[in-house]
Amino acid sequence: MSEIARVAVVGGGLMGSGIAQVCAHAGLETRVIEVDAARAAAARAAIERSLQKGVDRGKVTSSDASAALGRLQVSASMADVAGCDLVIEAIIEQLEAKCAMWRAVDALAAPHAIFATNTSALPVADQAAATRRADRFVGMHFFSPVPAMPLVEVVRAVATSDATVEAALAVARRIGKVPILAKDTPGFIVNLLLVPYLHDAVRAYEHGVASVADIDTGMTLGTGVPMGPLALCDAVGLDTMAHVGRVMFDAFHEARYATPPLIHRMVVSGWLGRKSGLGFYDYSVSPPRPREIRG
Repeated sequence: MSEIARVAVVGGGLMGSGIAQVCAHAGLETRVIEVDAARAAAARAAIERSLQKGVDRGKVTSSDASAALGRLQVSASMADVAGCDLVIEAIIEQLEAKCAMWRAVDALAAPHAIFATNTSALPVADQAAATRRADRFVGMHFFSPVPAMPLVEVVRAVATSDATVEAALAVARRIGKVPILAKDTPGFIVNLLLVPYLHDAVRAYEHGVASVADIDTGMTLGTGVPMGPLALCDAVGLDTMAHVGRVMFDAFHEARYATPPLIHRMVVSGWLGRKSGLGFYDYSVSPPRPREIRG
């Protein structure tokens, strides 16, 4: 399998723009493909801001940031996947939408191109089945924020070839990440273990075991984790938590994966965590203030 030199990232939101940034910074010719020109421009602007933050903090040189932007193209045309060696999907976490996207990409991409989904919980095999290259289809689950988080879960589906797995591991290392290899099980490694822990923290709060602040302080000071579980729920997004919980409960039918009722009530109230400004914490103040949630 030839070396990966050109990457297309379909979806330029928080995850997609972060993936594109690390690819371009590592020397890969990178294309970000969005649904329209306005969103494509917004993705480029987000990458520019992120690189500038790196420069301001002394983590990236000005020349390296400029070079990365020189390797970056943004587009509103799916046809621009043509000529790329690797296509990474970073769109909405809905299986139907991902499969429809892959069918379109499969008809346009070069025959040798590898496809990688950034899904955090959906089956990789189901997406691979929407293409004619299941042997060249793999999961590459990045973590947010992508420029700062070192881990990538490389996920082997049942039809993924050894060569595709090796190519995914190699490109992850080339862009400065630490890859780990997982089977195509819902949640892979991290979410398989993390989701029940986060659910237990929410249930502890629901049952009146302790306050938001004390649950998070207990885990940060008692176990050495950098962020308490309820703050982490807010960072992930409570809507995302609810979605991942549904996917994993549907797969395993185990109570520990079922989304706690409190998360559902918060989501329907528009309290999604950091992204909405309210979750288990109030983000309108600095530092964020723990909330007391009634009902």
